[in-house]
This record gives sequence, structure tokens and C-alpha cells, in this order.
Amino acid sequence: MKNIAIIPIVLLSLYSCKDNKSKSSEVLEDVVTEVKTTPKTYAEISVAQGGTWGDGPNGHQEYKGGTSFKNVEELQVPEQHTDHTWYIRYEGPGWENSQVGYRLYLDWRNAIDIFGKKVDSLVLPYVGQNGFGSYHEDAPWGQDILKAGKSMGLGGYGRVVADTMVHFQKVQDTKANITNTDTNSSIDIAYTGWESGEDTIDLKSKLTIYPEDRYTKAELTPSKAIEGLCTGIVDHNVAFHKKEGEIWAYIATYGIQTLTEPADKLGMALFYKLDEVTEQKKGDYEHLVIFKPTTETVTYYFLAAWEQELNGIKTEADFLKDIDTKLEALNATNSIK
Repeated sequence: MKNIAIIPIVLLSLYSCKDNKSKSSEVLEDVVTEVKTTPKTYAEISVAQGGTWGDGPNGHQEYKGGTSFKNVEELQVPEQHTDHTWYIRYEGPGWENSQVGYRLYLDWRNAIDIFGKKVDSLVLPYVGQNGFGSYHEDAPWGQDILKAGKSMGLGGYGRVVADTMVHFQKVQDTKANITNTDTNSSIDIAYTGWESGEDTIDLKSKLTIYPEDRYTKAELTPSKAIEGLCTGIVDHNVAFHKKEGEIWAYIATYGIQTLTEPADKLGMALFYKLDEVTEQKKGDYEHLVIFKPTTETVTYYFLAAWEQELNGIKTEADFLKDIDTKLEALNATNSIK
């Protein structure tokens, strides 16, 4: 286990400053300095403390009166939790390295979003501490840059049933575990009793980030071989690219497709094994990669390259060169490095 004892202390101090922007900025500078001494990858999930569940809009529950956030290594998602219940900081687990950060909405949406970073230090310890949705606003560290909408975002997962995307609206139980080691950081999520179409299955997901480069490795293990298990990239009507090798292939998008003001350039790519996939097609909200029915683990990689990233990729040509190199590596050695 990595030595990350500093981080929970930082979290509490930041949350206490949420209504004092100038003081929060001072704390932020201290955090950037201190977090630089921590390992090169980091994953976390942080839940609200000090409040209670109560009635909210649309018949849903909300976590009200929270006074702080606390990092936990494992979480059984409360039955009351759904989107925008103010219980999980930035709505799910997050993971990052020096170049990029990601988060997964740990609710029915189950989409993956992107934290664009302008700095090479770890930033997740203070994201969302000075207001629940503050990470949507431009900050010295960066911001949330992707609008997932009704899609799976980048590399999220769901199921296509009768040409309709089914997210995780019906799940009996969801558990998440965080692991930080000297070589990587990962999130393991176990979904029990996921209902989609006429099937109910269990699904295990593992998302891993490494110290170098922008990619996340995703591994999905279903308990039952079902048709339609899929991943994809949100479609924002920008340039779409697809390339196949002997073993691996990718789909990618590039263009003006961020939440920044003004919007700027972002590249997203998803790498998949051809023999694990039955179809790649356009869905209603995303470019889909649909897996063959199996109970074996399926593996794919996804990445985001933002032009404001420190020493980042600035052009479509350079982005394609980068992902072409990764595709060559995958086809030659089955490794993206």
C-alpha cells in the first residue's frame, strides 16, 4: 500500500474552507506542494459525513447536512444513492496520474468522465472540496472537461438491448474497492443482480491507471454470457477515426468537444481486441464497441488527450500519431507500452 496518509488530512481541511475562496486558494497551493511528494498514481472514493438521508426531489433521497468528506478504501453503495444525491464527492471513484484524471459515476449512469489537468501533480484530493460541482469551473489544476450526457462517456460500460442502451438502472447491490500500490492505482467494482432486458447477471469491473501515459486499462468479467455488453466513446459530432490491426483495433474522436469556455480540442481513443468484439457501430449517443457473449474477462484501454494538458498533444495529427504507436505496440506485444 502506498503511503498516502497525508491525503485524508488535506481533504478535511479543504472541505472546511469551502465557503472561503481566498483561504481555499491558499490551501490549494499547499496541497499542490505536498501532494507532489506522493506516488505517481492515485485512486480514491470519498463520502459525505455528518449528515443524514432525507427526502429530495422526484421521490429520491438526498444526503443533507454533510459537514465533511471522508476517504474510504471500500464502499457498499447505499440503497438510497442515485445521481446528484450529494453523498459521494464528485459522484464516484476517481483515478489519476500526472497527465490526466478520470471519474466514474457510481450510480445508474455508470459513465466515465474526464478531469483535464494543467499541472503534473496529483489533484483529486481537493477536487470538489470548495462546492460540490466546483470542478465544472476552470481552476489552476484544470477542470471536468467532458459532457457525457446520456452516453457512457469515455470507456464506460453498459448493454445494448433491442438497439437501446441500458445503463445500470436496476442493480441489487454495488460495491467498490480502491487499491493504491507502487506500480498502479485501481478501482474494483462488483455489481450484483444487474437487470437488463430479460437477463440478470453479476458483473465485475477493474479500472487501472499507471504512472506513465494517459490510458486506463479496463477489465470486465460477466457472470453470464449475454449479448450486447459494450463500451464506447460519446459522440460530439467531431472527427471519427477507426483503425484495425491483426489483433487489436481502435476507435477515436478528435476536435472541439470540451466543456471549457470557449470549448477546445480533445482527443479520445478506445482500444479493443478484435476477437472479443462482435460489432463496432454508431449508437444514439456514442460510438459503440459491442463484445461477444462470454464469461471470460474482456479487456480494453481508453485514453483522453486534452490540448491544455501540461506539454500535451495540440493537434489531430499528433494525436493520431500517438494512438497509432500504441496500436502498433498492442499488436506486436499485447501491451500498450
